[in-house]
Amino acid sequence: MSAEAVEQPGEPEADLASSGARSGLWGALDGLRYGARSALSPRVLQGAAVEIGWLTTHLAMYPLGLVGGSGSRADRLTLDGLTPAQRSLLVGDVRAAGTPILLAHGIVDNHTVFALMRRNLLRRGFTRIHTFSYSPLTLDVRSTAERMAAEVEALCKESGSDQIHIIGHSLGGLIARYYVQRLGGDERVHTCVTLGTPHQGTIAARLLPWPLVKQLRPESDLMDELAEPAPECRTRFVAFYSDADQLIVPQRRARVRHPDLIAENVRLRGVGHMSLPFHGEVVHRITGVLAHLDEQVA
Repeated sequence: MSAEAVEQPGEPEADLASSGARSGLWGALDGLRYGARSALSPRVLQGAAVEIGWLTTHLAMYPLGLVGGSGSRADRLTLDGLTPAQRSLLVGDVRAAGTPILLAHGIVDNHTVFALMRRNLLRRGFTRIHTFSYSPLTLDVRSTAERMAAEVEALCKESGSDQIHIIGHSLGGLIARYYVQRLGGDERVHTCVTLGTPHQGTIAARLLPWPLVKQLRPESDLMDELAEPAPECRTRFVAFYSDADQLIVPQRRARVRHPDLIAENVRLRGVGHMSLPFHGEVVHRITGVLAHLDEQVA
């Protein structure tokens, strides 16, 4: 049921990660060379400049995420003081406006990476936005997904909603997927949006021996587990990936490719890894997807 929003023309089906002749550091270097083939194109160079700008801004904001959580705006289901866009969502679908949204950041990051997206979601009329945070010293995707499961249950109890949405950047998207696919989270998660998430692993992870990063390698036990059958999984997935992502190698490995999952893969051009949560097209499309609860992806 997985569908490609845009296919990648000319991209070889044989994956460098599965080649028996390449392994370890050499395989990683081959993968990086593969991912760098178009690195000097004008589009990618422009994306790199934007990436540097957003990264500089994010680094300036990063300390704010260390001194306290982002919290949640007060639930608001009245029309008083709302903009026309906010009124439109609330009047058109009060259930969509009130469905909680959980934001999950990437590795060695915090909730400030979602500052722009959070503001745009609020402007669009979504009323319950929360963040899931975990330590930069996290060593295991599975245990962190169990923590996410507990937090989702608490969020549903607090809000009175039986379902939520999750938006995950990078590793945050993989934690969300593991929760949905392997821990029964599909009962709670209506839509899971991922941004630059290594759904099929990344060859770049072979460059670091850190236990958590080892789980992101294409041949890891975690990737094998996520490839197992997931019958009747009800959550819809929307996976954004970019041809200029520096951390997902090859970039197509940020797609959800599983026969049992309802998924749409959206290819972006010239958008760097850290720019994904700030990118206008990404934010606009996410608000559109979450505003229509009854529509399945293609």
